[in-house]
Amino acid sequence: MATSVTPETEVNPWASQEARFDIAARKLNLDDGVWKVLRMPTREITLHIPVQMDDGRIEVFTGYRVQHSVARGPGKGGIRYAPDVTLDEVRALASWMTWKCAVVNIPFGGAKGGIIVDPKLLSLSELERMTRRYTAELVEFIGPERDVPAPDVNTNEQVMAWIMDTYSMHVRHTETAVVTGKPLDLGGSRGRREATGRGCMLVCDQAIRRLGLERERTRVIVQGFGNVGSNSAHLLYRAGYKVIGVDEYDGGIYNAKGLDVPALMEYRLANGTLQGFPGGEQRPKQQLLTEDCEILLPAATENQITSHNAARIRAKIVCEGANGPTTAAADEILQEQGIFIIPDILANAGGVTVSYFEWVQDRQGYFWKESEVNEQLQHVMETSFHDVVAYAERHNVNNRIAAYMLAIDRVAFSIKLRGIYA
Repeated sequence: MATSVTPETEVNPWASQEARFDIAARKLNLDDGVWKVLRMPTREITLHIPVQMDDGRIEVFTGYRVQHSVARGPGKGGIRYAPDVTLDEVRALASWMTWKCAVVNIPFGGAKGGIIVDPKLLSLSELERMTRRYTAELVEFIGPERDVPAPDVNTNEQVMAWIMDTYSMHVRHTETAVVTGKPLDLGGSRGRREATGRGCMLVCDQAIRRLGLERERTRVIVQGFGNVGSNSAHLLYRAGYKVIGVDEYDGGIYNAKGLDVPALMEYRLANGTLQGFPGGEQRPKQQLLTEDCEILLPAATENQITSHNAARIRAKIVCEGANGPTTAAADEILQEQGIFIIPDILANAGGVTVSYFEWVQDRQGYFWKESEVNEQLQHVMETSFHDVVAYAERHNVNNRIAAYMLAIDRVAFSIKLRGIYA
């Protein structure tokens, strides 16, 4: 039943997920039947979405929604709009959501969605029509008790507002809990926008404490400067870490003495790029991945650390802010180098944790102060970090396999308690 990753499949995120799942399942001596249940998604939906464009012509976009597991609760996972979305990518992301929710022990399963589109080529009204049609096609499959979408790559609070409104129109009442990551005025949660970055900061704090490092002497390089990367960099900077590099799709900025992250964020907002920022040296794209530092925080997309560059990674800690930034083939190389990995299904789980808090608040009709959200998030992230590290030590495995084992064990336990409906 096990699978292996070949050079041809290394950058296929579903193949990487399968490889890690198989290792963890084998070490758990997972029951063959449960292995089969968890190895494949519960449901895969492919949609062909007709949209009338502003000039009157009709375009058809392909979209997906994959629900990997709902054994522990409703499906949970983002929706991304990108020209390179594939079904295998969405499958992998959905399964990672299952494991992520189980690692932080919140009562959700895993799901993910995507549309093959370059949103930069659509007007705002075209984007809205595409989003609403996609939502309408999924109405019977999503909902507060079924599957709760959220923002992901190239989607945001406005897209979530359109989804919430469309769903509400179909069910004939306002249903704020159908999505998370909404605007505050429509039932969003305080602290949600910064949650993934804050979660990364919290687990970095635990990792440096474990390795005997101090914040002020800990150099950080962040790859990606979207929501996760920028908030991670900003929160780490405010906490006293020395952020020496930020890498983006069009190149990086480096300053060995430390970057002024708030100024860098303002520059990016004003100019749409990091290039030309006066507070650092420009570097070619991806060069900073192999620069000397204590913490490398990849927060862009999948497949950034591969078998081709893993041996040149010089960080002491890799904190995976993105989903799947390290391929399965690179795992062993990083382990041989003694790099402390904070795997994605733990490191970036702050986002789904506060999404859970948002879902709870919507269903209660009572909203928390931001300090309460952050306090609860800190408790979840720190507890989960120690759970994973303790599991790794107990089973003599690396942190990634420990996180998978812990998650699979929890989901499998739920399946066994529920039984198989016949």
